[in-house]
Amino acid sequence: MLIVVESGSTKSDWMLVQGNSRNQVSTIGFNPYFHNEDDVEEELRKNCALVEIASEVTDIFFYGAGCSIPELNAKIERGLKRIFTNAEVSVDHDLNACAYATYNGRPEIACILGTGSNSCYFDGEEMFEEIPALDYVLGNEGGGTYFGKQMLADFLYKRLPLELHDELVALKLDKASIVDNVYIKSNANVYIASFMPILIKHKSLPYCQQLIREGLEKFIEIHVKCFANYKDVEVNFVGSVAHLLSEELMEVCKEQEINVGAIVRRPLEKLVDFHLSSTNKQVV
Repeated sequence: MLIVVESGSTKSDWMLVQGNSRNQVSTIGFNPYFHNEDDVEEELRKNCALVEIASEVTDIFFYGAGCSIPELNAKIERGLKRIFTNAEVSVDHDLNACAYATYNGRPEIACILGTGSNSCYFDGEEMFEEIPALDYVLGNEGGGTYFGKQMLADFLYKRLPLELHDELVALKLDKASIVDNVYIKSNANVYIASFMPILIKHKSLPYCQQLIREGLEKFIEIHVKCFANYKDVEVNFVGSVAHLLSEELMEVCKEQEINVGAIVRRPLEKLVDFHLSSTNKQVV
């Protein structure tokens, strides 16, 4: 049995492949900046569907947010091997998953717009990043944490429109609870991004329209225009924010003369197809 995992910071999608059968399972997202091998093992043991088939798994391809250097990848790998003891485990960056899932035979700029944001150039063989992703404290332009951070700051600064302000008040938010979740508790990035649905709900408000446009324009300026040939190749997007803000994203890209190819909310199916076709692997 083969498993392919696409993990953001908020959620992981698992595809269990055996013969012609594909079954999908979901868990929390695993990011080595916030989770170690004990966290991975503990969380996976709660998932009966995965525990029941663990001994049958021969190969796992895990693509995750934050999995960009060997030392960090090893945390996730060790946690997975505690559960899937018979499996060969490969841990790689979620940016690779984005590129593999959107590649259609032509060079591309592959972009992630989910909880976080990132981009790379991929020609089918070579992949490179022009600039680094700086995560939610310094970067994530256009991602869920970028928008959530702006909203929370404006809430505390009393700069939100009344409709948005009242909705956050109804959640019993105040400075103490926000500071606790952002600066003290773990998984601050997931907490910050959790306010993205409220922005989507009220995106017709002028405040939200301006915030969305500014975030997407920043992403394009920093993460797409950094590639000298950005006007000459297809630019593809993966992630929940890209999907939910697809109209706004298309508009900004059109203004910047950017050729948008695919916008994929969840790349898992296409990622599995890529693996099976590239390895010609028969999974039994």
